[in-house]
Amino acid sequence: MNAIPKEFQITNLLHQDTYLVNGELKKWTGETSKVYSTISSTEHYEPTLLGTIPTMGEMAADEVVKSAVAAYDKGQGIWPTMKVSDRIKCMEDFVTQMKATRSEVVKYLMWEIGKSLSDSEKEFDRTVEYIYDTIEDYKELDRNNARFTKSQGVNAMVRRGPLGVVLCLGPYNYPLNETFSLLIPAIIMGNTVIFKPAKHGVLLISPLLEAFRSSFPKGVINIVYGRGRDVASPIMKSGKIDILALIGNSKSAIALQDQHPNKNRLRLILGLEAKNPAIILPDADLDLAIQECITGTLSFNGQRCTALKILYVHETISAEFNKRFAEKVDALPFGNPWEKGVSLTPLPEVEKPNYIQELIDDATIKGAKIINQKGGERTENYIFPSILFPINKQMRVYHEEQFGPVIPVLTFKDIQEPLDDMAESNYGQQVSLFGRDIKTIGPLIDTLVNLVCRVNLNSSCQRGPDVYPFTGRKDSAVGTLSIHDALRSFSIRTFVASKDNAYNNEILQALLNSKESNFINTDYIL
Repeated sequence: MNAIPKEFQITNLLHQDTYLVNGELKKWTGETSKVYSTISSTEHYEPTLLGTIPTMGEMAADEVVKSAVAAYDKGQGIWPTMKVSDRIKCMEDFVTQMKATRSEVVKYLMWEIGKSLSDSEKEFDRTVEYIYDTIEDYKELDRNNARFTKSQGVNAMVRRGPLGVVLCLGPYNYPLNETFSLLIPAIIMGNTVIFKPAKHGVLLISPLLEAFRSSFPKGVINIVYGRGRDVASPIMKSGKIDILALIGNSKSAIALQDQHPNKNRLRLILGLEAKNPAIILPDADLDLAIQECITGTLSFNGQRCTALKILYVHETISAEFNKRFAEKVDALPFGNPWEKGVSLTPLPEVEKPNYIQELIDDATIKGAKIINQKGGERTENYIFPSILFPINKQMRVYHEEQFGPVIPVLTFKDIQEPLDDMAESNYGQQVSLFGRDIKTIGPLIDTLVNLVCRVNLNSSCQRGPDVYPFTGRKDSAVGTLSIHDALRSFSIRTFVASKDNAYNNEILQALLNSKESNFINTDYIL
């Protein structure tokens, strides 16, 4: 085992013994849960204890609901009625404080979820950039709305207003970036928020608690800990949640929706699972396709909703593709996140290697083979990527979103085969299409855009850049998360209208001159 660099060593356990409610970091004196990393810090393997977090339940759930509801105060709260420019100042204060926590957050990203040092740094920096870009987009949105329009004798000022109380649940694979892609637009649009961190990547939120507490009015952001069924369920049952913002699994999303007593009032913003395919045509540049498929299938060990999770290779090039692809996969270095040049890192979920093994066993019983030499090799916290070929529809790995290091490959003769499979799939997020002949790919693109929401030409699937829409069809998403779209997802168009006559116009002009209303104003935010 390589020595752990001093700056990444766990020298003191982090006991998260406070939670954020009603503007206060309140001491937790109840039951706690230990947080372990699957990365070993000793010569002989054993999980590393990182610290503890509160194990909360119904009482804490009730407390944070009351806090968020009071802060929204039937739309009369300080935050929902605040000037846009003042909400922006609060967010700028938060991101300034956040930047000071970079090294600590990056360290816990590595330990808690096994993300490599470079990817952990990218996640932090991309999140900071996302916040600044959101602020700029919100300014632009406000500038465009800071005016009256007139139609059919009616003057109107149309803006976007908050919806109420948001329950925010982020994923463990991007516990900072994807969580904040929900949190930041939800908060800045004037909603109040209850946030429960994911099952892995909990302690990395700890360095940010004081920034959250001091940057926003009390009750605007509330942070609780515990299992979803113990905390999120009673929050939903309260009926006080206006938006469920979740990135995770559709089963969890459905279960939570079902617990809300007024589902028709509940807005959903969901990023869910996917089974993104790659389609490799006969004329594809194999060097490029193989490299992009390596990135697509195994970045962060395939633990991404945007990962390539099944590869369709044309039968005329499959032998060559499989041979070269297997060699490239076997050459990927495995190690701890801080090791230089590492591609594969320990899996954060203790049970994941056994689950991947189940998929491999099921596929091999039904006719597939592991075609790379190192496929399926086990360590205490990892299972080396297996390329399974040929895959058929009776295998679990064909249907299930594996979310880990196993790669199903199948061949096709007629392009209609993968198209039919995609149409029948429960998912519809993205596809990667590899080829060159425009007479082939032109009509293909026209079909694929009706099956998924992003067609990646000669490149792996991905979320960014964040200015582009991130969404999906069928069971893959509800709502759209780009910087631009997220601000709209967490708000609703609302406006003040008055008949165009001297009496009303005098009142409107007086409102504009007096600054008595934060809504009726034409201030231009630079």
